[in-house]
Amino acid sequence: MSNNSHFSDIIIVGAGPAGLAFSRFFKGSDVRLTLIEKSSLTALQNPAYDGREIALTNTSKEILQNLGAWQRFAPDEIYPLKDAKVYNGNLNYALHFQVPKLMHRQRSLDRLGNLISNHNIKKALYDEVATMDNVTLITDATVTDVTTNDSQACVALADGRRLDAHLVVAADSRLSTVRRMLGIGAHMHDFGRTVIVFRVTHPLSNHGTAQECFLYGRTLALLPLSETMTNCVITLDNTQADELLKMTPEQLAHEAQRMFGDGFGTFTIAGTVHHYPLMGVHAHKFHANRAALIGDAAVGMHPVTAHGYNLGLQSANTLAPLILQAHRRGLDIGSNHLLSMYNRRHQAHTRPLYHGTNAMVTLFTTDTLPMRAVRDMALRLSNNFPPVKHWIAKQLVG
Repeated sequence: MSNNSHFSDIIIVGAGPAGLAFSRFFKGSDVRLTLIEKSSLTALQNPAYDGREIALTNTSKEILQNLGAWQRFAPDEIYPLKDAKVYNGNLNYALHFQVPKLMHRQRSLDRLGNLISNHNIKKALYDEVATMDNVTLITDATVTDVTTNDSQACVALADGRRLDAHLVVAADSRLSTVRRMLGIGAHMHDFGRTVIVFRVTHPLSNHGTAQECFLYGRTLALLPLSETMTNCVITLDNTQADELLKMTPEQLAHEAQRMFGDGFGTFTIAGTVHHYPLMGVHAHKFHANRAALIGDAAVGMHPVTAHGYNLGLQSANTLAPLILQAHRRGLDIGSNHLLSMYNRRHQAHTRPLYHGTNAMVTLFTTDTLPMRAVRDMALRLSNNFPPVKHWIAKQLVG
């Protein structure tokens, strides 16, 4: 190796929630990690609020507890998601999801999951990783090239440094540059829609119930935070987004209240307004020679089923134990056999969810008269056919 080379067991590109969670799995081991992040150290240490409230399943909660991150959340920033309702076209009829009775008895579950702000997840995981002496963190860094051969992976940075490892893990984003550098294609679905997110306060209780309102032309999701504070998520065509983004906070709150009605009383904006393009992505495969994809680099979901970060955690929870097991046995942690096993396991879980979610979104956002009738029928059948309803509820619970 040249003088400016640095060798690790694993290079992780991307110190977002998935990359940090994956890194934390190696605490207490002698696996050497290099974590590369384009943002500044300050941004990692104190991530800014970005409007995203992440619905974590009970399984994801258990993973974060095992990683020591859950214990770092302030109790008043953990918001219970007790049940969920889905509406079609109007608010007269709802498909209602609660914790299945069997899971309630077996696991003592009193909620579908919990809502945690994205910036709090990032901070908790960073604070855990910051305690690890086997992690080298490189911030303000841009990856310019990734190459692999039969013995190692090489990552080149814009400042001229070359980093070598047994394995490179991409955790950079849905539009992953590392994925493209590795030659891995992906199914990408640009929904042509924009997501606008903001918090509101209101005088009446939301009862810890999430509301997903597929209204004609627009979708409104209401995610319960405290009893009288809710995160509003408005999804609409890109052509309509500017109209709402130009509104004053008072006008935007009034628009969300108009869409939902007066069930919670008067809405008042509580904080900043954020917006994001809506795009789904699923990589054709989750591995290449001495390389693997996790988090959004592997799968980026439409938010309607709240699987996004849960799948990101699951990818880390699938890949990291395989690597640790191989390392303990003195085996190659970047072998094609290991990475193929990860690919098979994670693909089996994500591919049906990804395409099923996209099909459901197409169904519930197509507003022709025949499709409106199909949407209504699907809601009523799901509500009155226990096997389907319980299966969906189990996916929400995790």
